[in-house]
Amino acid sequence: MRIDPTELGAERIYRLMTGIVVPRPIAWVTSLSATGVLNLAPFSAFTFVSQKPPMLAISVGRKGADYKDTAHNILDTEEYVIHIADTPLMQALHDSSVEHPPEISEVEHLGLETLASERIKVPRLAAAPVAMECRFRQCLEFGDAKSRLIVGEVVLFHLRDGLVNDGKVETRALDPIARIGGPRYARLGEIVTLNSLFQTPKSKD
Repeated sequence: MRIDPTELGAERIYRLMTGIVVPRPIAWVTSLSATGVLNLAPFSAFTFVSQKPPMLAISVGRKGADYKDTAHNILDTEEYVIHIADTPLMQALHDSSVEHPPEISEVEHLGLETLASERIKVPRLAAAPVAMECRFRQCLEFGDAKSRLIVGEVVLFHLRDGLVNDGKVETRALDPIARIGGPRYARLGEIVTLNSLFQTPKSKD
């Protein structure tokens, strides 16, 4: 089977790519509007781009002709929190993708408890096993749809007790949710451990 992307519209290409690039980690992002409304939204176009300093990237698209609230909020305030959700939070994570008007807080609508962040003004979700306080660093626009790739620096990590062993995160204990095509999600299946291979150290520490 061969598919020529020049013959497809953006929505059909999106459905194709989100079914191919799987599974995808999900950045569950809290951000504050200029008027103080706490927004919450999930983004599965998400990865890390630097380890020193730690930097994360999310791709934020549009809702209709305008950018999503998260993009507006991050560019306005330059602060946000990226969470990793676990299985008990799957329904809340999915429900937070509903497009509400900017004056509606998804956090309040879903009845989620928050905690104050330590280095930024944006609150974090109390129930999430991982929360990363971020400051905005760079924004790039890509493609005809002008999706915004937003890069931020993690200024503080919050991890649930028991998740870190000898400096490494216990992935099974984290129980992260992954996104696949459509309104479908996945959990970890079998974890296969292979022998370690030599790699040049990334730094002296």
